[in-house]
Amino acid sequence: MRILANDGISPSGKAKLEANGFEVVTETIPQENLTSGINEGGFVGILVRSATQVRKEHMDACPSLKLIGRGGVGMDNIDVQYGRDKGLHVINTPAASSQSVAELAVASLFSMARFTYDANRKMPATGKEEFKVLKKSYSKGTELRGKTLGVIGFGGIGQTLAKYAIGLGMNVKYVTKGERPSTILELDIAGQSVKVTVERTSMEDLLATSDYISLHVPKQADGSAVIGQTQIEMMKPGVGLINTSRGGSIDEDALIAALDSGHVKAAALDVFVGEPAPREDVLSHAKIISTPHIGGSTVEAQDRIGVELADQIIALLK
Repeated sequence: MRILANDGISPSGKAKLEANGFEVVTETIPQENLTSGINEGGFVGILVRSATQVRKEHMDACPSLKLIGRGGVGMDNIDVQYGRDKGLHVINTPAASSQSVAELAVASLFSMARFTYDANRKMPATGKEEFKVLKKSYSKGTELRGKTLGVIGFGGIGQTLAKYAIGLGMNVKYVTKGERPSTILELDIAGQSVKVTVERTSMEDLLATSDYISLHVPKQADGSAVIGQTQIEMMKPGVGLINTSRGGSIDEDALIAALDSGHVKAAALDVFVGEPAPREDVLSHAKIISTPHIGGSTVEAQDRIGVELADQIIALLK
């Protein structure tokens, strides 16, 4: 029972699999050699993150394969339905990284509110000569308390972010698939449980009234952006945008135009079109906070992801 963890797995997840009779291989097989590598290794399962793609041709050409696991939430690097239709187990870990991704989004909220993303660039370069000038330019920061956060997509990550925002005194609105008109969030504060009801709203209302908007959804089914020029024009001037979900959920051309015009004050992107080679004009834009797809990349999240994958593999294959 050999498992290929092509994009790695946490030591605790590996140890749990090995304790249950699996052999776990962590050497990376290049994408172009994936089919031959799976077949030569006789692997029954392959575990990936965002680097490795598992497509129809791999599933068709690898008869030993029984399971494909994605360490994380998004599964657009796997032909999920095709695999399931073939009888393969195609799994992910939707809960394991919620805390870490939400905390990165919170960091972006603070950075946009107080311009620290720009100050961190300019202070080392000109802070000694232009200290007073920079102080004046960053003196119009705002508090997050009392502001409205719109959350697009209200699964585990969106709900965890909402809990943080409520703790900061922000108002929260959300849109999501499904029919539920509201969601009860349970906040654990200093050992006490506090329940807060958050109301679902329309996309139009969320766009028009939010001071900050955070995306936690993939691109739409047809591959188009969730936020494009039309949606940006509906937003209030000075809005801040956060995307920790999938590259392309925000139209990057429309975003740059809105940042240049000032309609969007700043954006925080952890995901990009064309990863792992994002556009240079996006990465270098003065009003974009860029991180290299690290939302779920904390020690704690990686440990949870590995263990959650191991638990599912053991349940499905033993």
